[in-house]
Amino acid sequence: MTTSLSEAPAPATTSTSPTARQLWTRSRALLAAALAVLVFGIGYAALRSGESHGALDPRSADPAGSRAVAQLLAAQGVTTSVVTTTDEAAATLGRDTTLLVAVPDLLTPHQQSLLHSAAEQSGGSTVLLSPGPTATDALAPGVQAIAPTKTRTLTPGCSLPSATRAGDVELGGVEYATSVPAADTCYPSGGHPTLIRLPAANDGDIVVLGSAGLLTNDRLGEQGNASLALQLLGAHPKLVWYLPSLSDASALDGSRKSFFDLIPHGWTWGLLQLLIAAVLAALWRARRLGPVIAERLPVAVHASESTEGRAHLYRRANARARAAEALRQATRDRLAPIVGISPAPAPEALTDAVAALLGTAGADGAGLDPGVLLYGPPPSDDAALLRLADDLDALERRITSTERYATP
Repeated sequence: MTTSLSEAPAPATTSTSPTARQLWTRSRALLAAALAVLVFGIGYAALRSGESHGALDPRSADPAGSRAVAQLLAAQGVTTSVVTTTDEAAATLGRDTTLLVAVPDLLTPHQQSLLHSAAEQSGGSTVLLSPGPTATDALAPGVQAIAPTKTRTLTPGCSLPSATRAGDVELGGVEYATSVPAADTCYPSGGHPTLIRLPAANDGDIVVLGSAGLLTNDRLGEQGNASLALQLLGAHPKLVWYLPSLSDASALDGSRKSFFDLIPHGWTWGLLQLLIAAVLAALWRARRLGPVIAERLPVAVHASESTEGRAHLYRRANARARAAEALRQATRDRLAPIVGISPAPAPEALTDAVAALLGTAGADGAGLDPGVLLYGPPPSDDAALLRLADDLDALERRITSTERYATP
């Protein structure tokens, strides 16, 4: 027992430890699947690049693009230029220009403020495609986004010349309301218009469209979509098609923003709900561990192997106090019946009985103090632990020999 505690060798690798070959065999299918997905994604992106520029892009011939309306406008003498930053859009505005904002909701409040100031003084036309509540407040004051609605064929229901000439169109998307008396409200859906025209300064105007579907290549030929699109976008000889991009430096107003400031409020509430759901699911599915159940081992384990295994664990964990207590407890259990004390005796009773059997008041001639050996402080290092083990063996041998000679 002394040797196993002091000279325990380094733990060897068990037979259950997976080898490198086994790890490769287990993971190669997953790695192959991940590589296949990566190659497919790169190939698909390469095939989709080229002429495809995205939805509502006047350069794109995809079904969701707007190349057809740009070509029809070019045939009427209208020049279409694509810009991707707020500064470019503001710099090209003028009385002979129509500004089309493809996705107003992607603009930051700073961008919306800059764009509205430039468009209001330009004297031209501004067309907003399906703006939400925040975008309408900033870019079309006096207009409120009420609720989303289905896109379907709607009648003009107003006296706006461009709407009456176009007739029925496929519109909808978002329903709006306005408090501007001079506004034109057209194509009602559920009692609210889906197209609003507001007069602006310097003889300009602002047009709010609830849906951008009538400008796409696959929907332009339906109903009066093409007629309405050409009249709204071809009112001036120049058309500035603004596609907001993430690389626009004007998105920030120069102030430092934290990561949480950039997350929309809806995402914050969504993440909070997901976190609460995850905690509830963890509490629901958590395993509740019951009391420890002792089971018989399926094979016989030699005491020496068990002792050596525990010694390795104690040495690896540097648990000298736990090892010392295990040695002392085993010695106390063996000495108690020898000195005539009941199991689990009080420290004073066992110490006095051992000292009486040795014939001393607390220490014998060999310098063994029963109180310190059996109930003393934990050893400070490995050498002290070895000395404690030797002293406990010596004390037990002395008690055994003394008890043998004292028995008649």
